[in-house]
Amino acid sequence: MNTPLDGRQATAIAQAAQALADGRLLGLPTETVYGLGADADNASAVARIFSAKGRPSNHPLIVHVAGATEAEWWPAVQHYATDVPDFALRLMRAFWPGPLTLILPRREVVGAVAAGGQNSIGLRCPSHPVAQAVLHAARPLGVWGVAAPSANRFGRVSPTTAAHVVSEFEGVLSDTELCVLDGGPCDVGIESTIVDASRGHPVLLRPGMLTAAHIEAVCGQPLRARDEQAPRASGTLESHYAPQAKVRLMDAQQIQSALDVLGTDARHIAVYTRSRVNSASKHLVQRAMPDDAAACAQELFAVLRAFDDAGVKLIWIETPPPAPEWDGVRDRLQRAAA
Repeated sequence: MNTPLDGRQATAIAQAAQALADGRLLGLPTETVYGLGADADNASAVARIFSAKGRPSNHPLIVHVAGATEAEWWPAVQHYATDVPDFALRLMRAFWPGPLTLILPRREVVGAVAAGGQNSIGLRCPSHPVAQAVLHAARPLGVWGVAAPSANRFGRVSPTTAAHVVSEFEGVLSDTELCVLDGGPCDVGIESTIVDASRGHPVLLRPGMLTAAHIEAVCGQPLRARDEQAPRASGTLESHYAPQAKVRLMDAQQIQSALDVLGTDARHIAVYTRSRVNSASKHLVQRAMPDDAAACAQELFAVLRAFDDAGVKLIWIETPPPAPEWDGVRDRLQRAAA
């Protein structure tokens, strides 16, 4: 696969926008993770996302739209959604561009494949400058929005660099099928918060780095918990975000006790902890987890990928604190360990 395009160059942005308009797939940097994108209204292009990822076709994608202001993103929202509740509009105004996805009632004639066949659709306005540049450049070419799940094989660790995207699809997609745009490492590092706004009240479907308190303060309503009637949404399967190695969440004392039992023989094991743990083994792969939730989220998926690259078979991770700001990280780790 060719070297990714430099997202700082105007020619690369134009080339990426044209690729979307031509029905090709695009490795797109966002502030959360890199996405595998296609024109959300091009059914055959979106179908290739599902095929390349090995993702079930009924597992919906998030559609990314352009705009730094309401005047810019509102036309795309109207293109895809039939109704926007007042609380959802307040959330858009407060957190867009940014790591918040809203599930809204879908216009029947658009985005059916991206929506996994549901009558609702997930919309997000990313804040990454490279993503915004591509979305703006693609709009005059007829691309209203870009459907883009994380650019990895289904269920695996999400990519936070362009190199991760290339490694995921080497041998799966050719240069003529996939264009990758390099926007540097992702700032947020885990996927967006998802709020269902399709049923008249806000329901949290997936936590992210926006806390429930932040969302409730803006929308003026309590966030309800996911229920059986909730629409399907990205990243909500029990097992997801998993490295090749088996992940186990433990408290620091459990990790230390297990290392003590192993003694000098801790081959093929990695640990990721906030607390200091000691091992007599020179084989142990060890990484310190940041005490700050945002810093941990930013590096989390890269750390899991690095453990896989080191050839470990087991990853022992100290369970994140119960504080609300850790909800997104905790969610990803629980799914990785499922």
